[in-house]
Amino acid sequence: MVEPHRDVLKLRRDWLSVQEVVDAVSSASCGATSVFIGTTREDVLDGRKVIGLEYEAYEPMAQSEFRKLCDVIRERWPSVTHVCVHHRLGWVKVGEASVVMAISSPHRHDGQQAMQQAVEQLKARLPVWKKEVYDSQEASWKENSECPWASNHKQ
Repeated sequence: MVEPHRDVLKLRRDWLSVQEVVDAVSSASCGATSVFIGTTREDVLDGRKVIGLEYEAYEPMAQSEFRKLCDVIRERWPSVTHVCVHHRLGWVKVGEASVVMAISSPHRHDGQQAMQQAVEQLKARLPVWKKEVYDSQEASWKENSECPWASNHKQ
């Protein structure tokens, strides 16, 4: 029996649990779970140190783009069984996870390749914006260069 696909996107304002994301893609038919954890890093830009990020999203569009992302992944890697992404909204301090993603597949090769593509596409397509907050208390909205419509948002 073929297991139905399970795809989960959650935009959350609280701490992200890697285990919860891994559990969401768990499957007896899969021998591989590929995981990506993106954390807020401490950058120094123009003499200012990043102390955290503030994320916001257009949630209905995010769900739609996530669906498209899963369709593209499965078209290229049909063996991908489940996909789960949890992305933070609101304040995320340096060192905390901003995004946790997991993909399950019967074998590691497909899952790892799919994960690489999924991370790139997530950055390019998911309508989530981030504002860098610096130790000087200044802030700056940033866009992913891959994202075609991000420049229409706050600057």
